[in-house]
Amino acid sequence: MTASEPVQPDAFGFAPAFAVDEPAAHTLPFVFNTGHSGAVYPPDFIAASRLDALALRRSEDAYVERLFAPVVELGAPLLRANFPRAFLDVNREPYELDPRMFDGRLPPFANTRSMRVAGGLGTVPRVVADGQEIYARRLPVAEATARIEGLYKPYHRALRSLIQRTARAHGCCMLIDCHSMPSSSLGRDPEMKADVVLGDRYGTACAPALIDGFEAAFRARGFRVVRNKPYAGGFITEHYGEPNLDRHALQIEVNRGLYMNEVSLATTPGFPALVGALRAVIVEVAQDLADVVPRQIAAE
Repeated sequence: MTASEPVQPDAFGFAPAFAVDEPAAHTLPFVFNTGHSGAVYPPDFIAASRLDALALRRSEDAYVERLFAPVVELGAPLLRANFPRAFLDVNREPYELDPRMFDGRLPPFANTRSMRVAGGLGTVPRVVADGQEIYARRLPVAEATARIEGLYKPYHRALRSLIQRTARAHGCCMLIDCHSMPSSSLGRDPEMKADVVLGDRYGTACAPALIDGFEAAFRARGFRVVRNKPYAGGFITEHYGEPNLDRHALQIEVNRGLYMNEVSLATTPGFPALVGALRAVIVEVAQDLADVVPRQIAAE
């Protein structure tokens, strides 16, 4: 699936539900993913919600696919969701579901007891990011199953395919899972006032050279960088990060205050500069890693 192909709306109203922006030549051993930046809200979803469209967008990593769009020109594919995170969260286990949301019995294999489910932020979220309940009434279990089978699983098949293709072509793959974070999530501790949070699941999801390279490149451009707190990486980073197989995963969280008004969700004058800075960071990291991929990075 490519961004240029005309696609008929699916059963949920997405056309398409997600897309892969392909480079002219896949010259970098990277795959970029923006699974939370989807901004298409079907009328049926809004009608079923007790919230308006702007409130639903509080969970959205708004414009992240645009922030990282230059990676395609640089030689790496970008997988991006068009469905919103409030509708389906691909950074969760496939059946991480809150039984309080649904009419009917969930499948016995569903994970109903995770911390994310307890917080209302499962695969089919119960609340938006600021804690407001999404739905006016319970959903049929079949609705959750349809979203998981019809959207979640195809999305992850596409992501796995990109990772496998990259690993075959380059001898390794570096998955960069791209997100944005509300400035309020960083608390009042001055040490936590980060522009960027890098998450590698506390050293388990990627080789040190990858996170070290990104941290150094961001700091060289004046960004305040924190590792793993408060975001160490979600299901995607944990699940796809397999350094022993030369498959590395790193989550990047960018502070929304750098590029957007967090109330109106409009971009600010800082947006173009941030796009340029992110492009420069990726170029620098790719160049620095070129001499050590895949042999030395795998050996660390």
